[in-house]
Amino acid sequence: MSVSTRITSAVFSRVFTVPKEIMHKAGPQLNAVVKSVLNISKGKVKEFIVALPILILFVRELLRQRKQAQAQKQLYIIGAAAALSALGSVVIGVLLSSLAVLLVGCMVIAFPARLAAQNYPAKPVRIIIPFPPGGNTDIYARPVSAKMGELYGRQMVVDNRPGAGGSIGMQIAAAQPPDGYTLVWGTTSTHGVGPNVYKKLPYDPVRDFEPVILTVVAQNILVVHPSVPARSVKELIVLAKAKRGGLSFASSGNGTISHLAGELFKNLTGTDMVHVPYKGSSPAMVDLLSGQIDVMFDSLSSSLPQAKAGKLRALAVTGAKRFPGMKDLPTISESGLKGYEVTTWLAIWAPARTPKDIVGKLNTDINNILRQPDILRLMADNGAEPGGGSPERLGNHVNSEIAKWGAVVKAANIKVE
Repeated sequence: MSVSTRITSAVFSRVFTVPKEIMHKAGPQLNAVVKSVLNISKGKVKEFIVALPILILFVRELLRQRKQAQAQKQLYIIGAAAALSALGSVVIGVLLSSLAVLLVGCMVIAFPARLAAQNYPAKPVRIIIPFPPGGNTDIYARPVSAKMGELYGRQMVVDNRPGAGGSIGMQIAAAQPPDGYTLVWGTTSTHGVGPNVYKKLPYDPVRDFEPVILTVVAQNILVVHPSVPARSVKELIVLAKAKRGGLSFASSGNGTISHLAGELFKNLTGTDMVHVPYKGSSPAMVDLLSGQIDVMFDSLSSSLPQAKAGKLRALAVTGAKRFPGMKDLPTISESGLKGYEVTTWLAIWAPARTPKDIVGKLNTDINNILRQPDILRLMADNGAEPGGGSPERLGNHVNSEIAKWGAVVKAANIKVE
């Protein structure tokens, strides 16, 4: 490569985070384009005409590798860049000529990235779940991951990394290469509640991740062990006040939505129950079923089967409306605790700076998966609804959730070390 081409190559490699091997492969084309554009900017029209076949061959290569419409668009960009360079030689010379080189370079670099997105995935994809196996997130993440594997013909490697209310798994995901081969299922806890209750998270829920898609929206359920002498929300409140500090409630971890649901309940009722955090909802459920824990604000998908089997007693759901699968079960709000409403949601992210084309492909494909009858049935059976929508929808949703739960945490004075 010439000096000017090497400089341009280095700039693109750093600014656009393009791998060095791709830059090396694009070297000959980039060198020819830079040289021809610089020639015309210096008034060397004859030299440019001589170099013109190189440009034509380059465009033909694009035509061979891409669809006609997309390659034609690239051809327009080359023509525009050359025209801009010629204008630059008359008006302000080198400045606009350099801009033309940058435009053409952008085209050279963008093409391999888009081609990579078309071939994605070319190998197994790791899907991190920051909670234990068998928990609420697993119920949806594993079937959706299986559908993705069928669609792409590639293995989706589900990797449960529980601990610290989901923070450990999220931190691991944030540190992975932004190439689309690591995805993570986050929740209300990791991206809405956690940022407000933890003084310092090992990840930034906005800066460290690229939103892919909102997948699931669901309400939770208030359940107690059958040994607890309360058959309604009002009776539980009376019992908790009488046995101040004598009742315990489990959560899937400090700063999770199940923790915040319990703290909000305590704050609104003026009761005091002992919080017992676990590394996920599965181990918490084990102790609740054994009677070591009295109360839990859990997901419908996890607790509903146990309640129907008589192993737990369901008192109310946490959302704004009743669950169609148990129409006789009231909401906490209509049980006398006005204004109480807690819902949970799940979503998929990729590490920050994952190529937009790959994110877009994932978003489109997962949107289609969420509309498949068996996935819709799974959600309906567990009191959930599909999310869907664009990556921008998820990004906006996260920002609004952080603001919403920030107000709740401040009002309830909830703090987690």
